[in-house]
Amino acid sequence: MSYPLDPEELEASAPDAAAEISPATALGAVHLTVSDLDASLAYYQAKIGLDVLERDGGVAKLGAGGRELLVLVEEPGAPPAHGHTGLYHFALLVPERSDLARWLAHAARERVPLAGLSDHFVSEAIYLSDPDGHGIEIYWDRPREVWQGLVAERLTTMPLDVASLLGELRDPESEPFDGLVDGTVMGHVHLKVRAIPETIAFFRDGLGFGLMAQLGMEAAFLAAGGYHHHFGANTWESAGAAPPPPGTAALRHATIVVPDAAERERVLDRLAQHGYEVADSTVRDPSGNALVLAF
Repeated sequence: MSYPLDPEELEASAPDAAAEISPATALGAVHLTVSDLDASLAYYQAKIGLDVLERDGGVAKLGAGGRELLVLVEEPGAPPAHGHTGLYHFALLVPERSDLARWLAHAARERVPLAGLSDHFVSEAIYLSDPDGHGIEIYWDRPREVWQGLVAERLTTMPLDVASLLGELRDPESEPFDGLVDGTVMGHVHLKVRAIPETIAFFRDGLGFGLMAQLGMEAAFLAAGGYHHHFGANTWESAGAAPPPPGTAALRHATIVVPDAAERERVLDRLAQHGYEVADSTVRDPSGNALVLAF
């Protein structure tokens, strides 16, 4: 199989930057607007392998192993959010390389359209888009000892060795696929932003994430606890752009999960001290992307 590479992380570099947010910080569910909930649920169940955990009218919660990962809110006929800031992709992290191989074998059998297959040194990743153009990544992390302390130096994009990946399976053509496995989490969220310097200031100085790598004025990758990145941000499609207008099939918000209420209040206070407006644990980055702090 041959697909165009996703330009997620090209030879990046960055100075070390200590994060102030708790190293136990992780990401929670991503909330999206979709134009046709039935069509989206069919896609996410059959193609991606998520379970519908709950549905109430035009709102559905999806996940794996009972963990909520995605919330879809229907606005019938909502157009895609092309040409604006917002979601570049959300990234579902599977526990083992064999889990990624099993998903790829399923995608090949079902002829699921892909946008890219990449080796980023820190991870192996597969990219695609849902019916509304929301970007999706499904990936597996190499062991932390392989890349710890080397993110800025080694983060890159190379072709994925598909043969090696599928070699994890006894028979890719018949390997059963029962959906994304228990233990799948929201690994990171990659955002489309209008400018990189103000985005770094928000995530590093306001929220307290460490700057792990930077690609000039085009992209930045930030994380808690020394991870390679919990948030990516780029201007490849959105330099100087405005947020998507209301009624668009776009990112509603991403969720940052901190260990407890005290840590949430500490982060919210720091954001306020840096001049960012906070409302009910929700803050927007300078490009208008909404983030909810939860615990």
